[in-house]
Amino acid sequence: MAADHTRTAIITAAERLYAERGFADVTMRDIVAAADVNLAAVNYHFGSKDELIAELFVTRSLATNRERLRELKAAEEAGDGRADINAIFAALVGPTLRGCLGPEKQRSDAARFMIRASIESVPPIRKIKNREVDHLKRFAAAMRRSLPDQDPADIFWALHFALAMAHQTIRDSERLTRMSDGLCDLNDVQAITDRVVAVAVMALTGKPAKAVQKEPAKAKARA
Repeated sequence: MAADHTRTAIITAAERLYAERGFADVTMRDIVAAADVNLAAVNYHFGSKDELIAELFVTRSLATNRERLRELKAAEEAGDGRADINAIFAALVGPTLRGCLGPEKQRSDAARFMIRASIESVPPIRKIKNREVDHLKRFAAAMRRSLPDQDPADIFWALHFALAMAHQTIRDSERLTRMSDGLCDLNDVQAITDRVVAVAVMALTGKPAKAVQKEPAKAKARA
């Protein structure tokens, strides 16, 4: 098996097994058997179980972060450099929610792996989350441009709480479904995103999301 095919087989097998069984219950020998390679190949390409988990998480996270930043850039371009706060929050949480929720995504190994990563905060993933914050700082900067009079600390708290709402919804989606007897539709990802955005905007500004969205137009009319 060619080196790149071996690497792909290992990653595919590891992601599926971690998604199905969690990080603690999957051994390197399980991955070797599922990928139909030898242990030396896993050690050669990744070095250790932690490094394999880290690479999987980074690969999936980079795709999400690229989508976040693409949406943030579009929002800022639409606002001539000053994006609407609703659009900023939507760009922050939308890609994460779309990546893990909905009838199609919930069945994919990639989505289930990221849900596991959110539930089971294993050391290699926790280390990456604590280190890789540059893209989140770009969101905070966009929020400060959108709301220049807002307390900077409140900006970071709002960003943190918005992410927490999205991750909690992903982690406990089944409990929410049972608790609400199906009243809360976890398949309508856009509606979930809208709810998270609305709560985040209200918490940050003390105003409904639509009212904040309309403010720039009113200010322009008075100018």
